[in-house]
Amino acid sequence: MDFGKAIARAKAILATPRTEWPVAAAEPASIGGLYTTYIVWIAALPAIAGFIRNSLIGTSFLGMHVRTPIGAGIGGMVLQYLLSLVVAYVMALVINALAGTFNGQKDMVQALKTVAYSWTASWVAGIAVIIPWIGWLIAIAGAIYGIYLLYLGLPFTMKCPPEKAGGYTALSVIIAIVLSWIVGLIVAGVIGTAAYTGAAMTGTHLGNTSDNVTVDPDSALGKLAAMGERAEQASKELEAAQKSGDSAAQQAAMNKMMGAAMGNDSDVQALSTEQVKALLPETLLGLKRTSSSAQRSNAMGMQVTEAHAEYGDDNGRMVTLEVTDMGTAKGLMAMAGAMAPEEERSTDHGYEKTYTADGRLTHEAWDHESGNGEYSVVVGQRFTVKAQGDAGSIDDLKEAVASVDLDKLEALREEGVTRH
Repeated sequence: MDFGKAIARAKAILATPRTEWPVAAAEPASIGGLYTTYIVWIAALPAIAGFIRNSLIGTSFLGMHVRTPIGAGIGGMVLQYLLSLVVAYVMALVINALAGTFNGQKDMVQALKTVAYSWTASWVAGIAVIIPWIGWLIAIAGAIYGIYLLYLGLPFTMKCPPEKAGGYTALSVIIAIVLSWIVGLIVAGVIGTAAYTGAAMTGTHLGNTSDNVTVDPDSALGKLAAMGERAEQASKELEAAQKSGDSAAQQAAMNKMMGAAMGNDSDVQALSTEQVKALLPETLLGLKRTSSSAQRSNAMGMQVTEAHAEYGDDNGRMVTLEVTDMGTAKGLMAMAGAMAPEEERSTDHGYEKTYTADGRLTHEAWDHESGNGEYSVVVGQRFTVKAQGDAGSIDDLKEAVASVDLDKLEALREEGVTRH
């Protein structure tokens, strides 16, 4: 492997994408070759930078400067890197599956080229996380530039008409954001749980001489690959609906596509604002409800309903209670619950931990000095209930969450669900 060639390609695709994309698209390649000569090197950059930031430089937590232990940091770095390799392949599956929908030509090798070279901007910009304060801005800028690279590249790699590249890009980006969110959730949960790395690695094999990447379907990573397969099937239905000219069928197919991207095997209608708002009590921990609101969003087939209320007294004490129906994203909630391992961090001022209790993913954080914290649970792999603010102890916040009838809420997990 000539690492210099990988660097030269990265520089060219970033600096002169309009002239580099035709060259890259015309080059003979294989899936294994793209991984061993380019992806495995460039994708390592943000993972290494993250390790430097978390374990060597440190981060701020509850007013204290903390560093992730070296062993745990290495575990998180390896897992982040491994997941990035797998997600790149899953995204290539998705982009390949969507080709026909946007009058392109299906070609798995070209799809992987599309992912590898358009994601270069994000991978390289990921190095900036080691820079205090402004590093995240650079990382975001890299991700945005990557969207532009994807838009420029699709007509060359997937042979889609230029006028179709915008829609092709938009749908691909939505699915990529979902996958990236899952990876971030998993890695965040794994810091401090190095043993999970080995379990995750067991479910994946990257062939050096083969054009195949196989994933154990029962492993955590296999669930990511399954999302790509569902998206591929949904894209075929969307393509058929577009050919039929039936607008209702097209909308239904688009909703199914978005549902597949969210990890669902069904259509989900989020609860109404009235249903969710009714779960908020009039009083909480002896505090009166001072305000409440609820909203339901529905954009591009994604539905979420959220209600929150504030409770306070004349002494300035305030606690906020929130109930959210993740609706279309319920598949992600289930995946998060299945993948997220336990995590715990503490300082002289407080602690933060994530764990599973009574089958529910739970997160709690408490600052002893300020008497402020947060407690939240995932109910029925669909709803979240969170209490945060000033309280006598974390037990008060647990009591606040329990004021919502969690068993009743869990019984609503199939409400509005239509199986495909």
